[in-house]
Amino acid sequence: MKTLEEIYAEMTALFQQETGVTLAGDGDMAVRLYAAAAQIYALYVQADWVERQCFPQSALGEALDRHAQLRGLERRAAAAAQGVLRFETDSPAQADLTIPAGTVCMTAGLVRFATLEEAVIPAGESAVEAPAKAEETGAAGNAAAGSVRAMAVAPVGVSRCTNPAAFFGGVDEEDDEALRARVLESFKRMPNGANTAFYQQGALSFPEVAAAAVLPRNRGRGTVDVVVSTQAGLPGAELLAQLGAYFEARREIAVDVQVKAPELVSVDVSVAVGTKKGADAEAVCGAVEQAVSAWFSGSLLGQDVLLARLGALVFQVDGVANYRLSAPLEDVEIGTAQLPVLGELTVTQLEESA
Repeated sequence: MKTLEEIYAEMTALFQQETGVTLAGDGDMAVRLYAAAAQIYALYVQADWVERQCFPQSALGEALDRHAQLRGLERRAAAAAQGVLRFETDSPAQADLTIPAGTVCMTAGLVRFATLEEAVIPAGESAVEAPAKAEETGAAGNAAAGSVRAMAVAPVGVSRCTNPAAFFGGVDEEDDEALRARVLESFKRMPNGANTAFYQQGALSFPEVAAAAVLPRNRGRGTVDVVVSTQAGLPGAELLAQLGAYFEARREIAVDVQVKAPELVSVDVSVAVGTKKGADAEAVCGAVEQAVSAWFSGSLLGQDVLLARLGALVFQVDGVANYRLSAPLEDVEIGTAQLPVLGELTVTQLEESA
């Protein structure tokens, strides 16, 4: 694309050729030509932008969303992490203690989680668990087990809180590159009403579905099993029923289609982290916990857990100078209908930091 100066130079050269007059840089005609060149340059810029937005390979933002809609796809919205909060007292309660819905607890990094329903510590008991959800959507809400330790306002009689298991399922809004990859993939694998692409793309048209696998003839000839996962992991019964009805109305004649949840494969992760000089070791370890917790999502359906990917994930965390994985000891092979989920996560400091 021509620059503004190139356009102006061509105009002044042509003017001199046609009139024999050399323009002064600050003359009236020179100013007029420069203004015209600026408008022509703006047209070049607009034409270049339109050309890029016309194709899914280079479109951005809203224009890319429109390309996706033509393929029956939508940009995945951000989702909030979910989990369980445990509230405890120092000694058995003398009377029922109510934990109101909306009670807020926080991590050391001030990531906030709110309970979704009221919970009660019965008289004679010292703890109760309540389902909770991150107040803000996004991967930042994924928190390792035991990382939620503070209450914004402690309910009467409650001494402490924690999360016995990791909060997971938090995901950022799908970026342009991820959506672009799905759009281009839909051109490479054209659904024809009978192939695996038809069933997979049909399942992925539901915004709740993070990944889908198709198992033809899994129960014999004339059968198709569609295995789906959500960002939080296992799909709910309602989603499975919706998908079942969707495929029942569109399936091939004489084909038995079943929509199923994946088999969970627990993967324990233990890593020792060496931090860079001047870095807060505790904060770096917390960031590693969050990164690993966020990585184990429903999008890993059917994907092997590779030591190389885990190592790269840890090493990319700001402040990490070195690391040593002690679990898993080797790559974990995952079947097509299996979903790896994070088991016990242990992050410690290397004895010698860089």
